[in-house]
Amino acid sequence: MKVLMVASEFAPLAKTGGLADAVTGLSGALAARGHDVRVLLPRYAHLAAESSAEPVAAGDAARFYAAELPARDSQKTPRIYLLDLGALTADAIYTGDERDGERFLALAAAALELGPALDWKPDVLHCHDWHAALTPVLQSSRHKKPRQPTILTLHNIGYQGVFADTVAAAAGHPELPAAFTPDAHRGGTLNYLRAGIRAAEAITAVSPTYAQEIRTSAYGMGLEDLLAARSADLVGILNGVDYDTWSPEIDPYLKHHYDPSNLTPKYRIKGELCGRLGLVPDQNAPLIGVVSRLVEQKGIDLVTTALPTLLAETRINFACLGSGDPTLCASLERLARQHPRRVAFLNRYDEQLAHVIFAGSDLALIPSRYEPCGLTQMYALRYGTIPVVRATGGLADTIQHFDPQTGVGNGSVFRDADAGGLLWGIRCALAWFDEPEAWSRVIANAMAADFSWRKQVRPYETLYRKLLRD
Repeated sequence: MKVLMVASEFAPLAKTGGLADAVTGLSGALAARGHDVRVLLPRYAHLAAESSAEPVAAGDAARFYAAELPARDSQKTPRIYLLDLGALTADAIYTGDERDGERFLALAAAALELGPALDWKPDVLHCHDWHAALTPVLQSSRHKKPRQPTILTLHNIGYQGVFADTVAAAAGHPELPAAFTPDAHRGGTLNYLRAGIRAAEAITAVSPTYAQEIRTSAYGMGLEDLLAARSADLVGILNGVDYDTWSPEIDPYLKHHYDPSNLTPKYRIKGELCGRLGLVPDQNAPLIGVVSRLVEQKGIDLVTTALPTLLAETRINFACLGSGDPTLCASLERLARQHPRRVAFLNRYDEQLAHVIFAGSDLALIPSRYEPCGLTQMYALRYGTIPVVRATGGLADTIQHFDPQTGVGNGSVFRDADAGGLLWGIRCALAWFDEPEAWSRVIANAMAADFSWRKQVRPYETLYRKLLRD
């Protein structure tokens, strides 16, 4: 099949988080299975050097540049096209203001021009999050059926793309507000995601549990009515992991490699990580790691509330890597100053250190209030680092609470989104850590879990074929 992916991020070209990894993983898995996959994203300022010097194609209002990805293990890779943003080009992937409304409206419009410009007709248009959500809206307003089916994947509906309706005119689409259904054009604003959900032939969420949760008022972020109405067209498909990058046997960011049959290098990494961060290098002291955006959604405030109790009552060390909310950062910085030999906080994004923390930690905390899919817990499993998660979204779909009696389970799962729930989850895992037989069993279970894109790509193929038959 011929598939056009439309997105704002694609690793390693443009990445702020899990969206980039998910789009890259799915595109690569489809290409490896023989499909003709093209990816369209904006040509951000930092991508000029990564793309062709001259446009490789042009539509009525768009110019496209090519970016090259190295082939890996002789596998096919998707072809990457970058949309020239012209005056809207910015240094950042997101500007955080009305310019984003114009930029991603331009991306949606360009998605319909790319195929004709390349003399290539995709079978499926696969759009990701609000940044590409206007693609099905524009397609349905411009083209009569039959037309290529559109899929809109919801990676996180907490971000919907709500802008003043004047951005449509500024971007050269003054007719667009009239194309929005009334509930997506309200009080002088346009909701890109709501409009896209209405227009797309199919909607996917990035885990089965999240697909159920977002139909309720607790998780729907104001879209639950529309998502419930479109239940027949909404399916949850769990994201996958690229084990060619995230695997301790071959991880290019690790000095020492290990596998389930030999964990000795993992503990060497732990000791070196503690030394690097100034923590007490004690193999008998569990090292708890957090690699996360520091926002309320991720439950980081629960961590800062629970950590003083853990430091007082247990021998744990704690390492956190991430950036985000200034209040949360200040709380973590204060704890690091108060406990310099037991708490380390690094307020930044650091891909290499993230891999080392996953490899060197004993536990990984993911106490999210909601989590559409989550890749962190799947990364942790592969590295034999036991996830402590809240039962929500993709966390509930991937982590089963370990039972020492039966030996079944791969992590610690707590229910309540409060410090008490998190403490319960951590204490369960610490009890297993103190029992060598239980700890060995849960690590073996964790490392045996398979959430590879090789498996997760197949439901997407099934969905594409169904849409094409229909």
